[in-house]
Amino acid sequence: MTSELSREDAVRQAAASAIPTALADLGSLVRIPSVAFPGFDPEPVRRSAEAVATLVRETGLFESVDILTAKVAGGEEDGQPAVLARRAARNGRPTILLYAHHDVQPVGDESLWESAPFEPTVRGGRLYGRGAADDKAGIMAHIASLRALADAVGTDFDLGVVLFFEGEEEAGSRSFAQFLSDNADALKSDVIVVADSGNWDATTPALTVSLRGNARFTMTVRTLEHASHSGMFGGAVPDAMMATVRLLATLWDDDGAVAVEGLGERDAPTPEYSEATLRDEAGLPEGVSPIGRGTILSRIWNKPSITVTGIDAPSVANASNTLNPEVSVVISTRVAPGQPAAEAYAAVEAHLRAHAPFGAQLSFHDQDFGDPFLVDTSGWAVSRAREALAAGYGVEPVDIGVGGSIPFIADLVREFPGAQILVTGVEDPHAKAHSPNESLHLDTFRNAVLSEALLLASLDSGAAGA
Repeated sequence: MTSELSREDAVRQAAASAIPTALADLGSLVRIPSVAFPGFDPEPVRRSAEAVATLVRETGLFESVDILTAKVAGGEEDGQPAVLARRAARNGRPTILLYAHHDVQPVGDESLWESAPFEPTVRGGRLYGRGAADDKAGIMAHIASLRALADAVGTDFDLGVVLFFEGEEEAGSRSFAQFLSDNADALKSDVIVVADSGNWDATTPALTVSLRGNARFTMTVRTLEHASHSGMFGGAVPDAMMATVRLLATLWDDDGAVAVEGLGERDAPTPEYSEATLRDEAGLPEGVSPIGRGTILSRIWNKPSITVTGIDAPSVANASNTLNPEVSVVISTRVAPGQPAAEAYAAVEAHLRAHAPFGAQLSFHDQDFGDPFLVDTSGWAVSRAREALAAGYGVEPVDIGVGGSIPFIADLVREFPGAQILVTGVEDPHAKAHSPNESLHLDTFRNAVLSEALLLASLDSGAAGA
């Protein structure tokens, strides 16, 4: 029987050897434009699921590999295809569920990309392409780490493994809860690794221990029964754009901090993070000041934020001398850890209704809620994960909060209350997920694969909690 030291050396060697094939496979996945948003061709999402399922089957490690769908909540429509694979645990070993998603964000303005968004391109130590980081790299980190484990210890290991690769995370995970319910027995696990977050920087790993929630909705502001001539009635009649601008401005105070009564904050320490780092990572130009109060990371991790992410109004090209009767906006509220998203939404809606100018008529629709998340860091799986990250990166990991949201984690907690959930990822602060020129830092990917392979080997070598 090999010693634990030689076992770790074998895993390290196998993980390093797995990288070239993993990156080639990642490039093939990036070439598939798997956008799951309504209005986009669903065929590439199906093709992406089939490609991922083929990669999983080729490992030869799973008793079952299926492409499945579930019904969207509240209807008969099928959600997008997910890949579900399972290998049963033996000899008292735990079962680990590895999650990632194979759908991607839309490209946006393609003219802003320096290389074709669905043609993987390597430059400056990074792999560029839509989904290269978020989250097809998460899928390949899981598959590559399993390949490394099998190469190092053989395919007859005892660890139970479930793979769940979703196909609609970017589009709101509309069938996620139903999928969990439909496949609860197959998905049941002791540990769940969600590979859809980021790291402190390109060389320092992180374990995400808090996530803000999200309350997203559409508000329509109406002030007129029909459009009217701005010259004939302007100055006496409020148009919807004027009312909307006045109303939206009440959501923030002069410092840019959220000014909505009833939105909570979390009181928790944050690491040192400079304004210079913020400018570099967020692309904030000199002369444009940050907003909010308190430490920068407290504003991002522990306090609410409100962003207007879309607006329906006449474009500049279609502007005319008209008082607009109606304007619609999409508002995204990031909710501090500890506050239910529905409660936060109620506070924002009440604020908007109370501050509607000139008696403007407001309507609210398309509400979408995702609760925030706090990790219980006392579990044995967290300790194992920290050890694996430190060994894989050669740097002690940092516990971080994330200002973004992963709403479906609340569904995982509800369906599997006994599972320990670990939120990790392969992104670094310059990955530009959701933006033009999304990219994956190649060294970060290598370290992430090694870390996960070491975690799998650790869980395979001893019982849960041992």
